Amino acid sequence: MHPLPSHESLVAELRDLRPRGLPGLRHCTRDALREAAVAAGLCSGPEDEQTGIEKLLGAAVRRLAGGHPVRDDDSCDPLARAAAHSFGIFAARRGVPGTDRRKAAAGVYGVTTERFRKSQEREVIDELAAAVLAVAREAGGGRAEVVPEPPAAPPSAPPAHAAPAAAGLPPRRPPRPGVRPSGVAPAGRITVRVGLIEEVRDVDVLVSSENTYLEMSKTFRPTVSGALRRAAAVRDAAGETVDDVLARELGVWQRTHGRTGMPVRPGTVVATSSGALAAQGVRRIHHAAIATPVGDGDRYHVSPAVLGEAVRRSFELARHESEFLSLPMSSICFPLLGSGRGGLPVETVARRLLDAVREELRRDPSWAVLLVTPEESHARLLLDAS
Repeated sequence: MHPLPSHESLVAELRDLRPRGLPGLRHCTRDALREAAVAAGLCSGPEDEQTGIEKLLGAAVRRLAGGHPVRDDDSCDPLARAAAHSFGIFAARRGVPGTDRRKAAAGVYGVTTERFRKSQEREVIDELAAAVLAVAREAGGGRAEVVPEPPAAPPSAPPAHAAPAAAGLPPRRPPRPGVRPSGVAPAGRITVRVGLIEEVRDVDVLVSSENTYLEMSKTFRPTVSGALRRAAAVRDAAGETVDDVLARELGVWQRTHGRTGMPVRPGTVVATSSGALAAQGVRRIHHAAIATPVGDGDRYHVSPAVLGEAVRRSFELARHESEFLSLPMSSICFPLLGSGRGGLPVETVARRLLDAVREELRRDPSWAVLLVTPEESHARLLLDAS
Protein backbone atom coordinates (compact mmCIF):
# COMPACT_ATOMS: atom_id res chain seq x y z
CA MET A 1 0.00 0.00 0.00
CA HIS A 2 1.58 3.24 -1.16
CA PRO A 3 0.64 6.63 0.30
CA LEU A 4 -0.80 9.20 -2.04
CA PRO A 5 0.42 12.79 -2.16
CA SER A 6 -1.91 15.66 -1.31
CA HIS A 7 -3.91 17.41 -4.00
CA GLU A 8 -2.14 20.68 -3.12
CA SER A 9 1.33 19.23 -3.68
CA LEU A 10 0.30 17.85 -7.07
CA VAL A 11 -1.14 21.22 -8.10
CA ALA A 12 2.15 22.94 -7.16
CA GLU A 13 4.22 20.50 -9.22
CA LEU A 14 1.88 20.67 -12.21
CA ARG A 15 2.09 24.46 -12.19
CA ASP A 16 5.87 24.17 -12.34
CA LEU A 17 5.68 21.57 -15.10
CA ARG A 18 3.14 23.43 -17.29
CA PRO A 19 5.58 25.86 -19.01
CA ARG A 20 8.23 23.15 -19.42
CA GLY A 21 6.00 20.42 -20.77
CA LEU A 22 6.67 16.69 -20.57
CA PRO A 23 10.26 16.95 -21.86
CA GLY A 24 11.03 19.21 -18.89
CA LEU A 25 10.04 16.64 -16.27
CA ARG A 26 13.66 15.90 -15.39
CA HIS A 27 14.20 19.55 -14.49
CA CYS A 28 11.14 19.87 -12.22
CA THR A 29 10.38 18.93 -8.65
CA ARG A 30 8.31 15.78 -9.07
CA ASP A 31 8.14 14.11 -5.66
CA ALA A 32 4.34 14.16 -5.55
CA LEU A 33 3.99 13.02 -9.17
CA ARG A 34 6.45 10.20 -8.51
CA GLU A 35 4.49 9.07 -5.43
CA ALA A 36 1.30 9.00 -7.47
CA ALA A 37 2.95 7.10 -10.33
CA VAL A 38 4.37 4.52 -7.90
CA ALA A 39 0.95 4.13 -6.24
CA ALA A 40 -0.58 3.62 -9.69
CA GLY A 41 1.98 0.90 -10.46
CA LEU A 42 3.42 2.84 -13.41
CA CYS A 43 6.98 3.08 -12.16
CA SER A 44 9.15 1.46 -9.53
CA GLY A 45 12.38 3.48 -9.39
CA PRO A 46 14.49 6.26 -10.92
CA GLU A 47 15.09 4.36 -14.15
CA ASP A 48 11.41 4.41 -15.21
CA GLU A 49 10.22 7.40 -13.21
CA GLN A 50 9.80 9.84 -16.09
CA THR A 51 8.04 7.31 -18.31
CA GLY A 52 5.74 6.37 -15.44
CA ILE A 53 4.78 10.00 -14.75
CA GLU A 54 4.05 10.60 -18.43
CA LYS A 55 1.80 7.53 -18.48
CA LEU A 56 0.09 8.75 -15.33
CA LEU A 57 -0.65 12.17 -16.81
CA GLY A 58 -1.93 10.58 -20.01
CA ALA A 59 -4.28 8.35 -18.00
CA ALA A 60 -5.45 11.34 -15.96
CA VAL A 61 -6.30 13.33 -19.10
CA ARG A 62 -8.25 10.36 -20.49
CA ARG A 63 -10.15 10.26 -17.23
CA LEU A 64 -11.10 13.91 -17.70
CA ALA A 65 -12.43 12.90 -21.12
CA GLY A 66 -14.70 10.33 -19.49
CA GLY A 67 -12.38 7.41 -20.20
CA HIS A 68 -12.34 8.04 -23.96
CA PRO A 69 -9.32 8.81 -26.16
CA VAL A 70 -8.55 12.53 -26.12
CA ARG A 71 -9.32 14.14 -29.46
CA ASP A 72 -8.65 17.75 -30.40
CA ASP A 73 -12.17 18.51 -31.60
CA ASP A 74 -15.56 19.42 -30.14
CA SER A 75 -16.45 15.78 -29.53
CA CYS A 76 -14.02 15.77 -26.60
CA ASP A 77 -14.50 17.41 -23.20
CA PRO A 78 -12.88 20.89 -23.31
CA LEU A 79 -11.20 20.37 -19.94
CA ALA A 80 -9.41 17.26 -21.21
CA ARG A 81 -8.41 18.96 -24.48
CA ALA A 82 -7.04 22.01 -22.64
CA ALA A 83 -5.04 19.77 -20.28
CA ALA A 84 -3.60 17.79 -23.19
CA HIS A 85 -2.52 20.99 -24.94
CA SER A 86 -1.20 22.60 -21.75
CA PHE A 87 1.22 19.79 -20.94
CA GLY A 88 2.01 18.53 -24.45
CA ILE A 89 0.20 15.24 -24.01
CA PHE A 90 -1.03 15.19 -27.60
CA ALA A 91 1.69 13.22 -29.39
CA ALA A 92 2.23 15.90 -32.03
CA ARG A 93 2.46 18.66 -29.39
CA ARG A 94 4.95 17.13 -26.97
CA GLY A 95 7.86 19.36 -27.90
CA VAL A 96 5.90 22.55 -28.61
CA PRO A 97 7.06 25.60 -26.57
CA GLY A 98 5.03 26.48 -23.50
CA THR A 99 3.66 29.73 -24.92
CA ASP A 100 2.28 27.94 -27.98
CA ARG A 101 0.78 25.18 -25.85
CA ARG A 102 -0.97 27.76 -23.67
CA LYS A 103 -2.29 29.52 -26.78
CA ALA A 104 -3.72 26.25 -28.08
CA ALA A 105 -5.32 25.52 -24.69
CA ALA A 106 -6.85 29.00 -24.59
CA GLY A 107 -8.28 28.37 -28.06
CA VAL A 108 -10.28 25.46 -26.69
CA TYR A 109 -12.26 27.95 -24.60
CA GLY A 110 -12.17 30.73 -27.19
CA VAL A 111 -10.38 33.19 -24.88
CA THR A 112 -7.07 35.06 -24.98
CA THR A 113 -3.98 33.43 -23.51
CA GLU A 114 -3.87 36.01 -20.73
CA ARG A 115 -7.45 35.36 -19.72
CA PHE A 116 -6.84 31.62 -19.87
CA ARG A 117 -3.75 31.98 -17.65
CA LYS A 118 -5.70 33.90 -15.02
CA SER A 119 -8.81 31.76 -15.03
CA GLN A 120 -9.33 28.49 -16.91
CA GLU A 121 -5.74 27.29 -16.54
CA ARG A 122 -6.15 27.17 -12.78
CA GLU A 123 -9.20 24.95 -13.14
CA VAL A 124 -7.44 22.73 -15.68
CA ILE A 125 -4.50 22.14 -13.33
CA ASP A 126 -6.76 21.64 -10.32
CA GLU A 127 -8.90 19.05 -12.13
CA LEU A 128 -5.87 17.30 -13.62
CA ALA A 129 -4.38 16.92 -10.12
CA ALA A 130 -7.67 15.43 -8.91
CA ALA A 131 -7.69 13.02 -11.86
CA VAL A 132 -4.08 11.97 -11.11
CA LEU A 133 -5.13 11.07 -7.57
CA ALA A 134 -8.14 9.15 -8.86
CA VAL A 135 -6.03 7.11 -11.30
CA ALA A 136 -3.52 6.26 -8.56
CA ARG A 137 -6.24 5.44 -6.04
CA GLU A 138 -8.11 3.14 -8.41
CA ALA A 139 -4.94 1.33 -9.48
CA GLY A 140 -4.31 0.58 -5.81
CA GLY A 141 -7.75 -0.94 -5.47
CA GLY A 142 -8.96 2.02 -3.45
CA ARG A 143 -6.73 1.10 -0.51
CA ALA A 144 -4.07 3.79 -0.85
CA GLU A 145 -4.06 6.21 2.06
CA VAL A 146 -4.13 9.96 1.58
CA VAL A 147 -1.46 11.89 3.42
CA PRO A 148 -3.32 14.75 5.14
CA GLU A 149 -2.11 18.30 5.03
CA PRO A 150 -0.91 19.78 8.34
CA PRO A 151 -3.92 21.34 10.12
CA ALA A 152 -4.17 25.11 9.87
CA ALA A 153 -4.18 27.18 13.01
CA PRO A 154 -7.73 28.24 13.95
CA PRO A 155 -8.52 31.90 13.37
CA SER A 156 -8.71 34.11 16.42
CA ALA A 157 -12.09 35.45 15.31
CA PRO A 158 -14.60 34.60 12.57
CA PRO A 159 -13.98 36.44 9.30
CA ALA A 160 -16.02 39.55 8.65
CA HIS A 161 -17.57 37.99 5.55
CA ALA A 162 -18.72 34.78 7.24
CA ALA A 163 -22.19 33.59 6.22
CA PRO A 164 -25.09 34.37 8.56
CA ALA A 165 -25.81 31.83 11.28
CA ALA A 166 -27.99 28.90 10.34
CA ALA A 167 -31.41 28.39 11.79
CA GLY A 168 -31.20 25.36 14.04
CA LEU A 169 -27.68 24.53 12.90
CA PRO A 170 -26.17 21.73 15.05
CA PRO A 171 -22.57 21.95 16.25
CA ARG A 172 -20.08 21.23 13.47
CA ARG A 173 -18.08 18.06 13.71
CA PRO A 174 -14.29 18.23 13.46
CA PRO A 175 -13.23 17.33 9.91
CA ARG A 176 -11.79 13.92 9.22
CA PRO A 177 -8.08 13.86 8.30
CA GLY A 178 -7.63 14.82 4.67
CA VAL A 179 -11.22 16.01 4.30
CA ARG A 180 -12.14 19.65 3.81
CA PRO A 181 -14.53 20.94 6.50
CA SER A 182 -18.03 21.59 5.25
CA GLY A 183 -20.14 24.65 5.81
CA VAL A 184 -23.28 22.61 6.43
CA ALA A 185 -24.57 20.06 8.89
CA PRO A 186 -23.29 16.45 9.18
CA ALA A 187 -24.02 14.00 6.40
CA GLY A 188 -27.64 13.00 5.99
CA ARG A 189 -28.92 16.24 7.54
CA ILE A 190 -30.78 19.22 6.08
CA THR A 191 -29.87 22.69 7.32
CA VAL A 192 -31.85 25.88 6.75
CA ARG A 193 -29.89 29.13 6.68
CA VAL A 194 -30.92 32.76 6.31
CA GLY A 195 -28.52 34.52 3.95
CA LEU A 196 -27.44 35.10 0.38
CA ILE A 197 -26.42 32.09 -1.69
CA GLU A 198 -23.43 33.94 -3.16
CA GLU A 199 -22.04 34.33 0.40
CA VAL A 200 -22.22 30.61 1.23
CA ARG A 201 -18.81 29.18 2.10
CA ASP A 202 -17.32 25.67 2.22
CA VAL A 203 -20.19 23.96 0.41
CA ASP A 204 -19.18 21.86 -2.57
CA VAL A 205 -22.10 22.55 -4.93
CA LEU A 206 -24.31 25.62 -5.25
CA VAL A 207 -27.44 25.21 -7.37
CA SER A 208 -28.64 28.08 -9.56
CA SER A 209 -32.05 28.34 -11.23
CA GLU A 210 -31.96 29.12 -14.96
CA ASN A 211 -34.36 29.36 -17.86
CA THR A 212 -34.59 26.51 -20.32
CA TYR A 213 -32.30 28.34 -22.75
CA LEU A 214 -29.57 28.29 -20.07
CA GLU A 215 -29.21 32.04 -20.39
CA MET A 216 -28.08 33.41 -17.04
CA SER A 217 -29.71 36.46 -15.54
CA LYS A 218 -28.03 39.86 -15.91
CA THR A 219 -25.60 40.55 -13.10
CA PHE A 220 -27.54 43.60 -11.93
CA ARG A 221 -30.78 41.67 -11.40
CA PRO A 222 -31.74 40.55 -7.86
CA THR A 223 -31.91 36.86 -8.80
CA VAL A 224 -29.96 33.79 -7.71
CA SER A 225 -28.65 33.38 -11.26
CA GLY A 226 -27.51 37.00 -11.49
CA ALA A 227 -25.95 36.96 -8.02
CA LEU A 228 -23.95 33.79 -8.67
CA ARG A 229 -22.87 35.02 -12.11
CA ARG A 230 -21.63 38.25 -10.54
CA ALA A 231 -19.88 36.54 -7.62
CA ALA A 232 -18.13 33.92 -9.79
CA ALA A 233 -16.75 36.39 -12.34
CA VAL A 234 -12.98 36.92 -12.38
CA ARG A 235 -12.03 40.59 -12.03
CA ASP A 236 -8.85 42.60 -12.52
CA ALA A 237 -7.27 44.96 -9.99
CA ALA A 238 -9.66 47.74 -11.03
CA GLY A 239 -12.67 45.51 -10.38
CA GLU A 240 -13.52 45.09 -14.06
CA THR A 241 -14.77 41.68 -15.18
CA VAL A 242 -12.16 39.85 -17.25
CA ASP A 243 -13.92 36.47 -17.33
CA ASP A 244 -17.67 35.94 -17.03
CA VAL A 245 -16.93 32.35 -15.99
CA LEU A 246 -20.37 30.81 -15.52
CA ALA A 247 -21.99 32.29 -18.63
CA ARG A 248 -18.91 31.43 -20.71
CA GLU A 249 -18.83 27.80 -19.58
CA LEU A 250 -22.55 27.40 -20.15
CA GLY A 251 -21.93 28.69 -23.67
CA VAL A 252 -19.22 26.05 -24.16
CA TRP A 253 -21.65 23.34 -22.99
CA GLN A 254 -24.32 24.57 -25.39
CA ARG A 255 -21.94 24.61 -28.36
CA THR A 256 -20.56 21.19 -27.46
CA HIS A 257 -24.06 19.69 -27.18
CA GLY A 258 -25.53 21.52 -30.16
CA ARG A 259 -28.01 23.52 -28.04
CA THR A 260 -26.91 27.09 -28.82
CA GLY A 261 -30.05 29.24 -29.02
CA MET A 262 -32.22 26.19 -28.35
CA PRO A 263 -34.05 25.18 -25.16
CA VAL A 264 -33.23 22.14 -23.09
CA ARG A 265 -35.75 19.94 -21.37
CA PRO A 266 -37.07 21.41 -18.10
CA GLY A 267 -35.24 19.78 -15.20
CA THR A 268 -31.94 19.56 -17.09
CA VAL A 269 -28.94 20.34 -14.86
CA VAL A 270 -25.59 21.48 -16.27
CA ALA A 271 -22.41 21.85 -14.22
CA THR A 272 -19.75 24.53 -14.49
CA SER A 273 -16.76 25.45 -12.40
CA SER A 274 -17.25 27.93 -9.57
CA GLY A 275 -14.97 30.67 -10.90
CA ALA A 276 -14.03 33.19 -8.22
CA LEU A 277 -16.31 31.41 -5.74
CA ALA A 278 -13.61 28.76 -5.42
CA ALA A 279 -11.98 31.13 -2.93
CA GLN A 280 -15.02 30.52 -0.68
CA GLY A 281 -14.57 26.74 -0.82
CA VAL A 282 -17.21 26.21 -3.53
CA ARG A 283 -16.24 23.57 -6.10
CA ARG A 284 -19.06 23.49 -8.67
CA ILE A 285 -22.14 25.43 -9.77
CA HIS A 286 -25.11 23.39 -10.98
CA HIS A 287 -27.44 25.23 -13.34
CA ALA A 288 -30.98 23.84 -13.10
CA ALA A 289 -33.08 24.73 -16.16
CA ILE A 290 -36.52 25.02 -14.57
CA ALA A 291 -38.11 28.20 -16.00
CA THR A 292 -39.79 28.10 -19.42
CA PRO A 293 -40.19 31.54 -21.05
CA VAL A 294 -43.81 32.49 -21.77
CA GLY A 295 -45.05 34.84 -24.48
CA ASP A 296 -42.42 37.40 -25.41
CA GLY A 297 -40.09 36.17 -22.66
CA ASP A 298 -40.98 38.66 -19.94
CA ARG A 299 -42.68 35.91 -17.89
CA TYR A 300 -41.72 32.37 -16.93
CA HIS A 301 -43.61 29.19 -16.16
CA VAL A 302 -42.24 26.72 -13.62
CA SER A 303 -44.01 23.42 -13.07
CA PRO A 304 -43.85 22.28 -9.42
CA ALA A 305 -43.06 18.78 -10.66
CA VAL A 306 -39.84 19.98 -12.32
CA LEU A 307 -38.35 20.91 -8.92
CA GLY A 308 -38.06 17.28 -7.87
CA GLU A 309 -36.52 16.42 -11.24
CA ALA A 310 -33.94 19.20 -10.86
CA VAL A 311 -33.02 18.04 -7.34
CA ARG A 312 -32.69 14.43 -8.50
CA ARG A 313 -30.54 15.38 -11.49
CA SER A 314 -28.34 17.67 -9.41
CA PHE A 315 -27.59 14.89 -6.93
CA GLU A 316 -27.01 12.48 -9.80
CA LEU A 317 -24.61 14.91 -11.45
CA ALA A 318 -22.82 15.62 -8.15
CA ARG A 319 -22.24 11.91 -7.57
CA HIS A 320 -20.97 11.53 -11.14
CA GLU A 321 -18.56 14.46 -10.73
CA SER A 322 -17.40 13.21 -7.35
CA GLU A 323 -16.55 9.85 -8.89
CA PHE A 324 -15.27 10.68 -12.35
CA LEU A 325 -13.62 14.02 -11.61
CA SER A 326 -12.43 12.67 -8.26
CA LEU A 327 -13.64 15.79 -6.48
CA PRO A 328 -14.15 15.01 -2.77
CA MET A 329 -17.68 16.41 -2.67
CA SER A 330 -20.23 15.78 0.07
CA SER A 331 -22.40 18.91 0.39
CA ILE A 332 -24.90 20.73 -1.80
CA CYS A 333 -26.87 23.96 -1.42
CA PHE A 334 -30.29 24.74 -2.92
CA PRO A 335 -32.10 28.08 -3.03
CA LEU A 336 -35.90 28.22 -3.17
CA LEU A 337 -35.99 27.25 -6.85
CA GLY A 338 -38.84 28.80 -8.80
CA SER A 339 -40.13 31.07 -6.04
CA GLY A 340 -38.80 34.28 -7.60
CA ARG A 341 -39.60 35.17 -11.20
CA GLY A 342 -40.84 31.60 -11.61
CA GLY A 343 -43.87 32.66 -9.58
CA LEU A 344 -44.37 29.52 -7.50
CA PRO A 345 -45.67 29.99 -3.94
CA VAL A 346 -42.91 29.61 -1.36
CA GLU A 347 -44.97 26.99 0.52
CA THR A 348 -45.16 24.86 -2.64
CA VAL A 349 -41.44 25.20 -3.32
CA ALA A 350 -40.53 24.37 0.29
CA ARG A 351 -42.64 21.22 0.28
CA ARG A 352 -41.42 20.02 -3.14
CA LEU A 353 -37.76 20.72 -2.38
CA LEU A 354 -37.84 19.02 1.00
CA ASP A 355 -39.65 15.95 -0.37
CA ALA A 356 -37.09 15.61 -3.18
CA VAL A 357 -34.08 16.21 -0.92
CA ARG A 358 -35.31 13.71 1.69
CA GLU A 359 -35.77 11.11 -1.05
CA GLU A 360 -32.19 11.64 -2.22
CA LEU A 361 -30.81 11.42 1.32
CA ARG A 362 -32.68 8.16 1.87
CA ARG A 363 -30.99 6.87 -1.26
CA ASP A 364 -27.55 8.25 -0.34
CA PRO A 365 -27.20 9.60 3.22
CA SER A 366 -23.55 10.59 2.72
CA TRP A 367 -24.57 14.06 1.52
CA ALA A 368 -25.27 17.12 3.64
CA VAL A 369 -27.78 19.64 2.30
CA LEU A 370 -28.11 23.36 2.89
CA LEU A 371 -31.31 25.25 1.99
CA VAL A 372 -30.65 28.98 1.85
CA THR A 373 -32.96 31.96 1.56
CA PRO A 374 -32.48 35.67 2.25
CA GLU A 375 -35.93 35.92 3.85
CA GLU A 376 -36.37 34.91 7.49
CA SER A 377 -40.08 34.25 6.93
CA HIS A 378 -39.20 31.83 4.11
CA ALA A 379 -36.70 30.05 6.36
CA ARG A 380 -39.47 29.57 8.92
CA LEU A 381 -41.68 28.04 6.22
CA LEU A 382 -38.89 25.60 5.36
CA LEU A 383 -38.45 24.68 9.02
CA ASP A 384 -42.21 24.22 9.44
CA ALA A 385 -42.37 22.08 6.29
CA SER A 386 -39.58 19.87 7.61
